[in-house]
Amino acid sequence: MTNQTARLLAAMADYDRHAERIHHFVKVHGFACAIAALEGVDEETQFVLETAALVHDIGIRNCLEKFGSSRGPLQEQEGPAEAETLLRSVGGYTEAQIDRVKYLVGHHHTYTNMDGIDYQILVEADFLVNLYESPDRYRAILTAEQRIFRTQSGKQLLHALFGLESE
Repeated sequence: MTNQTARLLAAMADYDRHAERIHHFVKVHGFACAIAALEGVDEETQFVLETAALVHDIGIRNCLEKFGSSRGPLQEQEGPAEAETLLRSVGGYTEAQIDRVKYLVGHHHTYTNMDGIDYQILVEADFLVNLYESPDRYRAILTAEQRIFRTQSGKQLLHALFGLESE
């Protein structure tokens, strides 16, 4: 983890101040890092992905305050502006990096037309954590594997996490 990523993690934890959500984004970050490394993504993509993984749910707090709900479409609506504000306060991000992170935050609950490996990996990492945190996960796991997972590394982690037979 770079020093800048560590500073972002600390800033995000300070922003959120909610233990379950902090644990969630740290776990998503960890899986995103692992999948990206296993898939051999380049350093820039890895950096943007790690950044997006840490802030992907930043819109939840505003959603709950404004709408009393944290449904995915609301997170996608509220998250990008909050992510931009936090990234600018931490500093050290280019405009292109901020734009891509905002895009990923604004689409991380949209599972069609995933336009990059960073997008695919973010969704897979988020699913790995959400499936674990879900009380009715078996059917959801099988559905997610069929509909969401595309990277070999993400599929391997899914099988290992949930004791599924290998393909």
